[in-house]
Amino acid sequence: MTDLSLPILDLSRLDAGPDEAAAFRDELREATHRVGFFYLTGTGVGPELENRLHTAARAFFDLPEADKLAIENLNSPHFRGYTRIGGERTQGKVDWREQIDIGPEREPVTDPDAAAFHRLTGPNLWPAAQPELREVVTEWHDKLTEIARVLLQQWALALGAEADHFERHFGEPASLIKIVRYPGTTEPEPQQGVGAHKDSGVLTLLWVEPGKGGLQVEREGEWVDAPAVPGAFVVNIGEMMEYATQGYLVATNHRVISPRFPDDRISVPFFFNPALDAALPLVELPAELAAQAKGVTEDPSNPIHSLFGENALKSRLRAHPDVAERWHADLLAARASS
Repeated sequence: MTDLSLPILDLSRLDAGPDEAAAFRDELREATHRVGFFYLTGTGVGPELENRLHTAARAFFDLPEADKLAIENLNSPHFRGYTRIGGERTQGKVDWREQIDIGPEREPVTDPDAAAFHRLTGPNLWPAAQPELREVVTEWHDKLTEIARVLLQQWALALGAEADHFERHFGEPASLIKIVRYPGTTEPEPQQGVGAHKDSGVLTLLWVEPGKGGLQVEREGEWVDAPAVPGAFVVNIGEMMEYATQGYLVATNHRVISPRFPDDRISVPFFFNPALDAALPLVELPAELAAQAKGVTEDPSNPIHSLFGENALKSRLRAHPDVAERWHADLLAARASS
């Protein structure tokens, strides 16, 4: 591993006795303090489940265009379903990818006085032509939720808090799964698969198709490649963990460069987030850690909110302007006038 490589952490060390568990927590704290990203092995997610997910993802993107567009996210005020190539934006620029967004399966919030971010609550759009997708995604969601909860407990302990510090304020998670395909490009210059950004929530577990690169992480002012590592997830923290630790843990910019045609790339990020109306309380850090906290990043174009729902709505309105214009013109108008 070179100095600019991402750290590799082994989750199974938690089962190897108290000394190994303490060493894992030290590495977890250090990785997310200095880098905000790491590889995670030893999760118990086996190749059989990975292969089923990969096969299902490929099968979805191989569906006829009409079957994919039958669940296009333009039909969902909750930003669920299929986004066609070029249908999403990062920092105002088109992302060259197609995807399906899958969140918690819930009834829409109909209270007219509910906070605006509750518009993100609602049902998913599932492809009628591929009923098996829902089964494997549900299994994937449940397994990764277990891993995410373990990581939250370990972060809390590593930061000097009680193990349930984050979870007891989490509420019903507003998790999100994206199944993404990055098509190849013939352009001579590197193209934006997804532009530079920070995740708006708490924790992301990313599965990348074996043998594929393209993900880059900003570290020490450089873009560092983070290719797929067999048997490992790429893990990063989001803006809410930076907020909760007042900048001791850092949310880090990352991007994806499009593959070269005829190659393409499948990836499946799992975003583990608190309830939309949940605010993570600040962690009372030990003095030696608090002295190293840099404060929350201040960016007028990307304010970090204490409520997850406000962060999530901000991101969705920006990323999917066509959905926003169709279903949430009132919110766009209010933001334009403020």
